[in-house]
Amino acid sequence: MERNRNQQLKADLSLLMVTLIWGTTFVVVKNAIADMPTFRFIGIRFAIACLFLVLISLQKLKQLNKKTVQAGLLIGILLFGGYSFQTLGLQYTSASNAGFITGLAVVLVPFMSTLLTRRAPGLFTVLGVLSATIGLALLTLGTSFSLNKGDLLEFLCAVCFCLHILAVGKFAPDMDATLLAIVQVGTVAVAAGLLSLGVESQAWLFSEVVWLGLLLTAIPATSLAFLIQTKMQKFTTTTRTAIIFTMEPVFAALFAF
Repeated sequence: MERNRNQQLKADLSLLMVTLIWGTTFVVVKNAIADMPTFRFIGIRFAIACLFLVLISLQKLKQLNKKTVQAGLLIGILLFGGYSFQTLGLQYTSASNAGFITGLAVVLVPFMSTLLTRRAPGLFTVLGVLSATIGLALLTLGTSFSLNKGDLLEFLCAVCFCLHILAVGKFAPDMDATLLAIVQVGTVAVAAGLLSLGVESQAWLFSEVVWLGLLLTAIPATSLAFLIQTKMQKFTTTTRTAIIFTMEPVFAALFAF
């Protein structure tokens, strides 16, 4: 029992570190996509991240099987859906609305987990979810909250991120974390690249800001972050993961300041 608690604590702290890393990237990404189209930046970012993971795990590639590829594709599509809906929603709604609605994944995770497992969350879990949601509202929302069409897109983003957390929780315990992360990250790179070719016509501009954005996001905030999530989420619950991830806007606000 003590060993399980230590493993869970280590997993929670690792996921908190991942959340901190993600929180540091908001400013650099915002500056980078001013010089390069959003999906093109995402595609290059995830392509570099995928290449890095492949290079550090060449020996493991022989173990890649159909089951891992299928799971990685599903997880990657859900992750790409979250990024896409979030980006599209920001065109029609405020950053505060987007931050709050995206953070509602913390509420959706235990709710959907209950539907799938038919096991109700405990009292402390419910209190943790409510506290995180209230804190998120206080941090991101202003004096008023009005709905618009972009908020529906942000809600779909929250659903995708919720399903992503649940999918990682389901598949990660039975599969090699590195291989699962490679397929997941590679799926996002391909999807973002194809979407960019279809909808973005802006010229490529590899400015210093773009290179800085890629340097800070491709490996620490993408390849290593999703590798850590895939490795560590098997030792904690999906609801605890969702609650920990609500710290992202907290860290983002801190580093932006």
